[in-house]
Amino acid sequence: MTIPIPYELRDDLYRRPLAAALERLGDMTGFRCVDVGAGGGDVSVALAEVCGERGRIYAVDIDPVRRNQIAARASRFSQVVALTQAAEELTLPEPVDLAFCRFLLLAVAEPGLVVERMVAATRPGGWVIIQEPITSAGRIGRRPLSMEAPGVHDPDIGAAVLELLRTRRVEVRDAWIESPAGIGDTAVARYLEAMSETLVTEEQIILPPLLTAIAKVL
Repeated sequence: MTIPIPYELRDDLYRRPLAAALERLGDMTGFRCVDVGAGGGDVSVALAEVCGERGRIYAVDIDPVRRNQIAARASRFSQVVALTQAAEELTLPEPVDLAFCRFLLLAVAEPGLVVERMVAATRPGGWVIIQEPITSAGRIGRRPLSMEAPGVHDPDIGAAVLELLRTRRVEVRDAWIESPAGIGDTAVARYLEAMSETLVTEEQIILPPLLTAIAKVL
């Protein structure tokens, strides 16, 4: 598979796990949040919608081009602050109620350090949500996917997320796995084609399952 990933299509396919995770937190009105590795800004906008005008969303990405794209996409939300920052160096002007990342840890050399920075940025009693893939568990027909690509350090990092959290100052409250699937000419097929640059046949496709972990900071 290749990078860059088509953000808008991916955000659409993996929207349900995001919604399910945020629902677990209940009323988020006024929350301070950080979206680490904000990418195309879909999560930052979703957080702005649920946190309301009294909230604040720090959309953090290492790529300054992404920062500008996020700022443009979230222009109607004054509470979204786009920052250029490496996840390993995460530093915010205030503690947050929620630190979130999705499809980030697979692309960093030190995922444990990133998790540590996310926990440190979150107030006691706040939340850390991590959503990462287990790429090799995806399937085309019955053949496993692989994701050996530049910029991807661990394509199966989702399988290690709970271990990464267990050694931090948090209590894991919930965790589950979801995976979009389809057959024929579907959004699932188009997403796989965009990543792999190969023609998808009529075989059943199971995209890489996404592990969601929700942890409370102690």
